[in-house]
Amino acid sequence: MRAVTHDERAAAGLLAGLVAVLMAVTAFPILYSLWISLFAVNLRRPNRMPFVGLDNYIAVLSSPAFWGSVGRTALFSALAVAAILVIATLVALLLDQEFPGRRILSACLLIPWAIPSVVNGLMWKWIYDSNYGALNGLLLQLGFIGSATIWLGDSNRTLPLIANAFIWKEVPLAAILLLVTLKSIPADLYGAAAVDGAPAWRRFFAITLPALRPGFLLVTLYEAMMAVRHFDLFFLLTEGGPGGASDVVAWRIYVETFRNLSFGTGAAMSYILAIATLLMSYALIRGMARTL
Repeated sequence: MRAVTHDERAAAGLLAGLVAVLMAVTAFPILYSLWISLFAVNLRRPNRMPFVGLDNYIAVLSSPAFWGSVGRTALFSALAVAAILVIATLVALLLDQEFPGRRILSACLLIPWAIPSVVNGLMWKWIYDSNYGALNGLLLQLGFIGSATIWLGDSNRTLPLIANAFIWKEVPLAAILLLVTLKSIPADLYGAAAVDGAPAWRRFFAITLPALRPGFLLVTLYEAMMAVRHFDLFFLLTEGGPGGASDVVAWRIYVETFRNLSFGTGAAMSYILAIATLLMSYALIRGMARTL
């Protein structure tokens, strides 16, 4: 066995405090919430917390309302991730070209991503407002609508409108990640293709698109994880409405935990969401990694 050096002991001592803090603020809450999920914890009955084992998980998985929220979460995630991939790809291709003002445009692109989530939600709430919202004002002036529309009051529009606010904030980061991938493509490939007489569309599908696969994998994985567990916009814009049209899993966890005060069921639902997110990430990595 190799003897531990003085520098290694000093490094371990300096890191011990950081490890302790991380354990206190990360590991303990995770383990404590797992423990809570095995009990019938309801703050309406604070002195009665019987052990129920997996009953909370069974109750959640057998609830039609939960599976309805799963379907809405899947729909929201699919809309958001697909739109982000398309828009971010177009933006990355634009920023990869040389033109006047490209650096200024690149800096401005970061503004939506830098805005805090709560500010982003409040901003889009004002934009969608039926009385003084900018969306109604613009469409009325252009003549596309004859009267003010209650945008978030239509259950068929709610998820797309929330997805639009989510996309607006997430596109900049996705575009930057794809732009970095574009910059890694050797210029010699485009030069050889141009010499062979390949048109621009042929170079895009034969060189650019295959080379973007690692970036697509990273963006899809990150944005899918963000979309599946997203909560802020649903809380600020609709609170699960209208008529449950935006009642996604993250919102249902909040309602079950902090409105119904059923911490046991809420913790079980949170762990189900975490496990589902982990399995989804694993499936995406395995599925998309085969194409690399």
